[in-house]
Amino acid sequence: MDISVFGLGYVGCVSLGCLAQDGNQVIGVDINSTKVDLINDGKATIVEKDIDAIIEKEHQNGRISATDDTHDAVMNSSLSIICVGTPSLNNGHLNMDYMYNTARSIGKALKSKTSFHVISIRSTVNPGTNQVVGRIIEEESGKQRNVDFAVVSNPEFLREGSAISDYYNPPYTVIGSDNEVAINCVKDAFKSINAPFKVVDIKVAEMIKYINNSFHALKVSFANEVGNICKKLGVDSHELMNLFMEDDHLNISKAYLRPGFAYGGSCLPKDLKGLSTMAHDFYLETPVISSIENSNTCQKRLVFDKILDTRAKAIGVLGISFKAGTDDLRSSPIVEVIEKLIGKGKEINIFDNNVQISRLIGKNKSFIMEKLPHIGNLLKEDITEVINSSELIIITNPSEEIKSVSIPDNKIIFDLTRIQSLENHPNYNGLSW
Repeated sequence: MDISVFGLGYVGCVSLGCLAQDGNQVIGVDINSTKVDLINDGKATIVEKDIDAIIEKEHQNGRISATDDTHDAVMNSSLSIICVGTPSLNNGHLNMDYMYNTARSIGKALKSKTSFHVISIRSTVNPGTNQVVGRIIEEESGKQRNVDFAVVSNPEFLREGSAISDYYNPPYTVIGSDNEVAINCVKDAFKSINAPFKVVDIKVAEMIKYINNSFHALKVSFANEVGNICKKLGVDSHELMNLFMEDDHLNISKAYLRPGFAYGGSCLPKDLKGLSTMAHDFYLETPVISSIENSNTCQKRLVFDKILDTRAKAIGVLGISFKAGTDDLRSSPIVEVIEKLIGKGKEINIFDNNVQISRLIGKNKSFIMEKLPHIGNLLKEDITEVINSSELIIITNPSEEIKSVSIPDNKIIFDLTRIQSLENHPNYNGLSW
């Protein structure tokens, strides 16, 4: 199948590579020339396990290309998948500019297309967006929905750090549509995915990501609060939660239920805030959902206070991305802590082998440059240099390089992720264990 993918960020890059790997001819579309050039050079736009090799191989196979020309992409594909960003505004609502601008561009391109075209929305959007996108395309193209084109809602369930595995092994593939031809088209595009297809009402498909991610955020905060209580009682929080997770009849899932640091990234905070804003717009009280973000903020404050209690002046941070194996700094909780530590006059050195300032692009780059404008001076390429120059070592993710590093006995360790091989260190401190 000939497919165009709009937006070459995390979801778009993974979708581009995996769809091509499955034998499709895929065109990536983005207004960011750097991302377009990277794909056309056979390079991924993100840091993610296995994606570099997939993009390189499928580029060599001639199945991948990229452009900023929407008309060309639409004319040379039968399915357009929209993966553009929908970031939060300050008021909690989503910034839909990228989504609606993409819809306008696709609509203009469809003016000169005679064959039926399917548009699939993979981005996380509010219920009702599918209908708005359809109206925009009708207005711009002069064509009729479900006669000349169809719009499908097909949310993704990718976690950064395991996105390729998640792509092929989601819990289900959700399709929200009012058009049978479009449903079959999407099923054909994702036929190699190891999951059942769930054809549902369009608004249900648009809403499911909010519910999933808000619940994931709740699980993280719940586990962290349990861990904090356990620490005060002298109870091993991980042993307790391992027992809790053995109940897969009622407690459902093990994911996100390990006590540790705050959640972050681009999905959980945004979708949780989006769901809370929806409730607020309808004057509904949602005390549990509304308290999740506050609990997460408390976890960041707890870490900050514990760091200050050590009275260490020179601090080394091992890992700055919000999850090991990625370079995603957006809403990374440790970034906020570092920002406050610098404000307290602390000397900060950072090691993260996945984060290179020269490779950061788009929202990822703008976020870190706003929070830590001198990040380039803080990042070090040698983990040993960071350790040797620091009194306190903060461990934020369990990458293999960090797990295997040797830390001298005179250093203080503050572990936010629980690397058990370090627990015998004489100055080891766990966050909530």
